[in-house]
Amino acid sequence: MKDRIPKETLKAAWAIALAAIAPMLDSTMINIAVGQLNQDFHTTLDIVQWAITGYALALAISVPISGWLMNQYNGKKVFIAAVACFGVTSVLAGISWNIESFIFFRLLQGATAGIITPLMSTLLVKTAGPKNLGKVMAIVSTPMILGPILGPVLGGFIIQFASWHWIFYINVLVVLIAIPLMHKTLPDFKPFNQASKLDLMGIILLSLLSGAFIYGVTKAASYQTFFNPETYFWMFIGLAATLAYVWHNYRTNNRTVVPLILFRYKQFAASSVGLFLANMAIMGPMFLLPLFFQNLRGMSAIQAALALAPQGVGMLITRPFIGKMIDQIGAKYVVLISLVLSILGTLPLIFVTANTSMVFISIVLFIRGMSVGGINLPLMSDAYTGLSDEQIPEASIGVNIIENVGSSFGTAIIATVVASVMQNTVTSATHFSGYQAGFLVSAITLAFIFLPGLFLTNKRYIK
Repeated sequence: MKDRIPKETLKAAWAIALAAIAPMLDSTMINIAVGQLNQDFHTTLDIVQWAITGYALALAISVPISGWLMNQYNGKKVFIAAVACFGVTSVLAGISWNIESFIFFRLLQGATAGIITPLMSTLLVKTAGPKNLGKVMAIVSTPMILGPILGPVLGGFIIQFASWHWIFYINVLVVLIAIPLMHKTLPDFKPFNQASKLDLMGIILLSLLSGAFIYGVTKAASYQTFFNPETYFWMFIGLAATLAYVWHNYRTNNRTVVPLILFRYKQFAASSVGLFLANMAIMGPMFLLPLFFQNLRGMSAIQAALALAPQGVGMLITRPFIGKMIDQIGAKYVVLISLVLSILGTLPLIFVTANTSMVFISIVLFIRGMSVGGINLPLMSDAYTGLSDEQIPEASIGVNIIENVGSSFGTAIIATVVASVMQNTVTSATHFSGYQAGFLVSAITLAFIFLPGLFLTNKRYIK
């Protein structure tokens, strides 16, 4: 068939996706282990939380470095080396002897994950080519999109039947399978631009701005309000770093790690805004739904994770069709239709009560799941439309920073809204109104994505 993806391309893409699934699962599984970590290390929740926050910060800070590595070295070798390092740091995290060593090894894990994620996007774009980009992204990103849903389920079973150590040891199995596959199936990727110099100032400023913004919003969630001195301080640092980066980019005439000239491309600019909002609207409720099931429906961690299964089923059913539609008609109408579905799958959650049928909630989650890939995938694919090979690593870094900051903002804003509604009362009805407020924020944010969605690629009118 004319539209069929070449076998070599598909094998290489699956190898890349398999290697990247370990860091994606790892970041969600650890949430289930917090209680056991508290007990084993004889410490407090605030201290253990640094193992989660530190991972996210280290990931955000190391993302800009990946662009320079791709420009200077064989992309295949850099990717395999980063995956191997993730396996080693996973073992170290698993054998941690106290909370200090655990946090340190989690920082190392996050740093290696920050290299893997943008490399994965870049190599997938290069492997697929513009013709098959939508289909390849849809197929291979299935396990990664399901990470936030499968992670808590897998983590719950590991905690139930083994210990938190195995949350990290299981990564080694994935890495041991992925590395030989990558050696066999991945082509060599020539350095993208060896003439480019290391933009050390740009890397420092991008790392600072993403780290400051992410840490600032996590403090807002801790204080249960954005109006606190620590959030003000870190937001100011993030804003100052952003302005400094804009000046640095102007002064060097766009010879930076993420040239701002990329935003002159309509699709990249629209996709960037859409991805920021999509990560707020979709990733934010990913932490809210398990809490809703556990705290308000009285479910165990495993039961709550399984209650999310309809959302995962919805994702799986629609993903192959989404890829074909992106390649055939472009991202615009796929995103707009998916946004309507997503809002239909979010609005009912604003009105759930203690007596709401689980069958009804499952149907709503199924509808919501059907739309998730139809929002994220086209936005991600369209970000690379019209870019040259030399610009792909730069665009990957920009997209990853935007996604990381967006998901952190979404989680913090929704957590803050829920906490602020609940903080003055303990009545059951008000607890529900707190969660309802969180889902309302998600629905409103989804509605804002319609605007950038209008500027995405429309292949119906391209001959």
